[in-house]
Amino acid sequence: MNFIIIFADDLGYGDLSSFGNPSILTPNLDRMAMEGQKWTNFYVGASVCTPSRAALMTGRLPIRNGMMSSPNRVLYPNSANGLPESEITLAEQLKKAGYKTGMVGKWHLGHKEPYLPTNHGFDSYYGIPYSNDMDITRKLTPGNGYWELWTKLYDQLSIEDFNVPLLRGTEIIERPANQHTISERYTDESIAFIRKNKDHPFFLYLAHNFPHVPLFTNERFKGSSKGGLYGDVVEEMDYQVGRILEALKEEGLDKNTLVVFTSDNGPWLPTEISGGTAGQLRDGKGTTWEGGMREPTIFWAPGNIKPGVITDLGTTMDLFTTFSRIAGQELPKDRELDGYDLSGVLFNKESSPRKEVYYYRERELYAVRLGSFKAHFITKGGYGKVEKLYHEVPLLYNVDQDPSERFNIAEAHPEIIEKIKALVKEHESKMVKMPDMLKDLESGRNVP
Repeated sequence: MNFIIIFADDLGYGDLSSFGNPSILTPNLDRMAMEGQKWTNFYVGASVCTPSRAALMTGRLPIRNGMMSSPNRVLYPNSANGLPESEITLAEQLKKAGYKTGMVGKWHLGHKEPYLPTNHGFDSYYGIPYSNDMDITRKLTPGNGYWELWTKLYDQLSIEDFNVPLLRGTEIIERPANQHTISERYTDESIAFIRKNKDHPFFLYLAHNFPHVPLFTNERFKGSSKGGLYGDVVEEMDYQVGRILEALKEEGLDKNTLVVFTSDNGPWLPTEISGGTAGQLRDGKGTTWEGGMREPTIFWAPGNIKPGVITDLGTTMDLFTTFSRIAGQELPKDRELDGYDLSGVLFNKESSPRKEVYYYRERELYAVRLGSFKAHFITKGGYGKVEKLYHEVPLLYNVDQDPSERFNIAEAHPEIIEKIKALVKEHESKMVKMPDMLKDLESGRNVP
């Protein structure tokens, strides 16, 4: 079976019409959800870009490979390091099983050559190596600073305001990248990879730079959505997903390809009109509230996956284990993995083996979900001057009944808190944290 992961950037839980958005139309993703499985309790390994992508690629909590940091939560264009060579990526794992591997889009696990996708198991790479808001060239002034770009000037920006590079392999082929056409070109590259490798098992990782700010879209999509410019960008991404599904059908690969669509973290709420919505979930990107780490997720493989809505737990780290199991590749035994095999859920509608989720932020464990219940040991807002609170008695929510995390039920359920504390004690007794790989910068920071 072939594998494709389509990863959005900063897409909120409530940004797809199949997940409740009343203004943004996503017919191709909605069709995927109807023909496949729509997962309503699917999580990422962190609530910001770099550690979330590290979790996806390695099947491990990013605290284990040093890709979580307190001073610098993500990698920057002046960061000194990247994903350690010692890590085994999903691409490297599947290459052992004879797969062709291709990566298109945002990498954000190190822009220097030793850390690029082609040195982490991918046969080819085409994309922007970090976030599309970096390398800012536009002059920022008091009153028209970084955040004002997205709240006041979002529809007045040009691609020249962001000197981000477009790479093929390890070489820069365009700078600044034309972000008006980047989603279309990512799809062109993805389809070319599919057609080139149609006679081999393949793994394609397509990581869009959008709807992370700045928002750019192809001219024919501008003004097409009731959801404004943000809606235009999401609807174009949906259209490009449709092109990939159609290419799979044209090549007769749709019955033998598992496509997973999800996002790296929740919506970036301080960007206001330039950001999305977490729907019924609380807060967004940067936090360990549900809106920061629970993502709209769809699995699609017609004729293979048992269609339905899955309310069991899953995470992006489970993809490493699940794909390995389907490909018949033995899991590494020399490291701690954090994924479960979800193939029983996908193909037989069995219950998910995952019963817990760990919510790390920076280098601390902030919260833990066990079944329906989630305990917060530490809480902190996403961005700005926000207070960090340590809770002697953890906050407790039933996030099945109360996904908005409005009603603290800790007083009524001390036994649940004790059960989660015991789980945390066991988890931390086995946790070996790798040194912080994100803290070292070559010069000052590029963005707030």
